[in-house]
Amino acid sequence: MPGAFDGIRILDLTTMVSGPMACMILADQGADVIKIEAPRGDQMRALGPAHKGMSGGFFSCNRGKKSVSLDLKTDAGKAVLRDLIASADVLVQNFRPGAIDRMGFGEADVRAIRSDILYVSMSGFGDAGPYSHKRVYDPVIQALTGATDVQADRKTGRPQMFQVIIADKVTALTAAQAISAGLFARARTGAGQHIRLSMLDALIAFFWPEQMATLNFVGQEKDPAEFRSGMDLIYETKDGYITVGAVSDAEWKGLCTVLGKPEWIEDPRFREAGPRMRNVGIRKELCAAEMARWSSEALLAALNEADVPSAPLLTRYDLLDDEQVKANGLLIVDEYGTLGPVRQPRPVAQFDGTPSRIRGAAPFLGEHNRAVLSELGYDEDRLEQLERSGVLSGG
Repeated sequence: MPGAFDGIRILDLTTMVSGPMACMILADQGADVIKIEAPRGDQMRALGPAHKGMSGGFFSCNRGKKSVSLDLKTDAGKAVLRDLIASADVLVQNFRPGAIDRMGFGEADVRAIRSDILYVSMSGFGDAGPYSHKRVYDPVIQALTGATDVQADRKTGRPQMFQVIIADKVTALTAAQAISAGLFARARTGAGQHIRLSMLDALIAFFWPEQMATLNFVGQEKDPAEFRSGMDLIYETKDGYITVGAVSDAEWKGLCTVLGKPEWIEDPRFREAGPRMRNVGIRKELCAAEMARWSSEALLAALNEADVPSAPLLTRYDLLDDEQVKANGLLIVDEYGTLGPVRQPRPVAQFDGTPSRIRGAAPFLGEHNRAVLSELGYDEDRLEQLERSGVLSGG
């Protein structure tokens, strides 16, 4: 069965994580995604552990795509890209603002070739402003969005970073949703449009609902750091660590009952959600002291019986054998030629009418040069000429 975006062609001119991951999501949903790479390839190809010439990180951001390696510094390379644009529904680029215009592929240039195209510009900071022309990676965005304040050590106050590239991934999800909305609008109106989004904007908006709640009401602002989340996080048991989240009154009652502390239920410091949040420090200290008397297995079993949200702390290796992960069928292994078996999470959203699926391996550099351009009518002589001149590379 075809995917939701069957018949949609996307030109992916992005590198690293946010743009490639966004386009990969759409590839899983049926889009024909052509990754346009410079002769040296996406920098992600050279980062992280690799197997038989394929980086694991690159694979996970570019599966199911085709790769055309094209020298866009040449007139011949630009001519090839113009032909590809004529066949495309979406162009996604994440060059620094102004760079793609200087190359001759700004929105006006592209729309002159394909009038109804969705032109998507992803950036670090936006098109204007004091930061707009700065080079950017995930830690820079974390530093400028309050992420390090959110993650600050509760005892020392020292800022800390998320140990995942959260800005890149949130931007990828935001971009995939925006492109989907843009295609839906085009299906109704017939018109393309320019979609702009930045990593800075995406991460601040992502944090806003609970981490910036004290900044909502103008004139009543308070420092969000003074109102840290009351979530229960990590507790040490006799033989390991678990997490427990007692947020509602019923959950708090269940936790107190399990720990043999019924007097805490009516304690004015903890009786309602507001006081429990304000007194989070002492509450966690009291709970931690009681949980330290239990084994993880026994405590988790009792908490589960009392309907208190809780879980063991799994390592990344543990995920491979977790029963719920197995029940969900999340991690799948497919054979990919010379790469052999490769494990990936299946597409998260499951459609019963237009199924998402992993539609192929991540491409090697320039792997699909000839196949893609042959579809556009390029004959053998022209392909050989482009290869000899270095306009096409890899493959």
